[in-house]
Amino acid sequence: MSDKEARPNRSRTPDSKNFLKYISQGWANSSAAKPKPWDVAPFSAQRRQLLADKFPGKVLAIEAGETKVRANDTEYRYRAHSAFSHLTGWGNQTVPGSVLVIDARGKKAKSTLYLRPTAGRNSAEFFSNPMIGEFWVGQRPTLKDVEIQLGIVTKDLAKLPNLKKEFGKDLLTLDSAKLLEAVSVLRFVKDKYEIAEMRKAVAATVRGFEDVVRDLPRAIKSQRGERVVETTFFARARHDGNDLGYETISAAGAHACILHWTRNDGAIKKNDLLLLDAGVEVDSLYTADVTRTIPVSGKFSAVQKKLYEIVLEAADAGFAVAKPGVKFKAVHEAAMQVIAKRTFELGILPVSAEESLDPKNQHHRRWMVHGTSHHLGLDVHDCAQAKRELYLESVLEPGMIFTIEPGLYFHADDTLVPKSFRGIGIRIEDDVLVTANGVENLSRALPRTVSEIEDWMAQLSVGSAG
Repeated sequence: MSDKEARPNRSRTPDSKNFLKYISQGWANSSAAKPKPWDVAPFSAQRRQLLADKFPGKVLAIEAGETKVRANDTEYRYRAHSAFSHLTGWGNQTVPGSVLVIDARGKKAKSTLYLRPTAGRNSAEFFSNPMIGEFWVGQRPTLKDVEIQLGIVTKDLAKLPNLKKEFGKDLLTLDSAKLLEAVSVLRFVKDKYEIAEMRKAVAATVRGFEDVVRDLPRAIKSQRGERVVETTFFARARHDGNDLGYETISAAGAHACILHWTRNDGAIKKNDLLLLDAGVEVDSLYTADVTRTIPVSGKFSAVQKKLYEIVLEAADAGFAVAKPGVKFKAVHEAAMQVIAKRTFELGILPVSAEESLDPKNQHHRRWMVHGTSHHLGLDVHDCAQAKRELYLESVLEPGMIFTIEPGLYFHADDTLVPKSFRGIGIRIEDDVLVTANGVENLSRALPRTVSEIEDWMAQLSVGSAG
């Protein structure tokens, strides 16, 4: 569809024959470098074969998806479906509307990638079509270029057959619950390429947290200090990566008790704790997911320290049990043992810790209602379409990447806890990689203990902030 057709009330695109002839000439030859195979290509080829092996005799169609409208004729920044990205390795350079077709009817799967070629200077769409015109979107790799980069046979999207008519009952799309589950389960164990990308995402996220700490004095002075924090981190995400992996939670004071606080319009006061839950998504679309709770003043108060160390103990308990052969849900159970025990010792449980841990009770969960871990990768909550028995009941394997993130949240109006606790929310979240003997803390570069955090903040010259 041309710009004129799509926006008849706004179009001012000239369309005379003389203009078309004039705009199509006088352009120098492209000096773009010759394409080379990407490092991801052999890994994504293996992923496609693994998926095809699960569906012998079938044809699998994985759509990247189209752009999504934000308002009228403006779109959100484009991001392809995670299954498409995983199986092609295309990442943030994906052309909207592309379709991957995997034919698993033979001994070896055959893949074809259909995409819209960019409209070059020999076409009126070069200047008139804002979706594919080179004047609008810039030069893109040709079909052959993409084929070399990704190692997948490419064809013009216009040549994509009517899939239902062509393949009939052999066709499976992402509308199929079975295929959707399979592409999700396929991402449980990360390959070497994915692990390397996750390390990049976490490293960029660590830099973003450092930026935030340095910028706290400015945040304190703003009526919307939480947004100063949010945008400081966002600048790092766009500079070092593709985008945020999810909406940043920048929660100061009592806002930290709201688990998905993303409005981020509050002030940041000197004696507050700031809960920052944020992650950088790199160009390959893999994202980190890290949370730290820090004292804005640079020093924890006695009560803040006491509660923080309970959460840290719970996190450490999760780390201690996480290793190959252990069930995924065991990490959560270990953390909850600590939360139940310590909330009892705080005098706020109406029953004993043992009674609270009984599945029929769970009183301690009033102050820790969410899970302790989730898988992480292309999606911040990766592999989410897997069945419960393939997620919580799964056994940890080397190559899995997930979070460990216990918390305590005492809402400002919670009359069941001492006044000194009210309005305090704490979460500590790390990204871990399962190794042969345990887990590696990918986000270990960020301090976790009280003394480490206070020293870190002092080194970044914000110890006397405010």
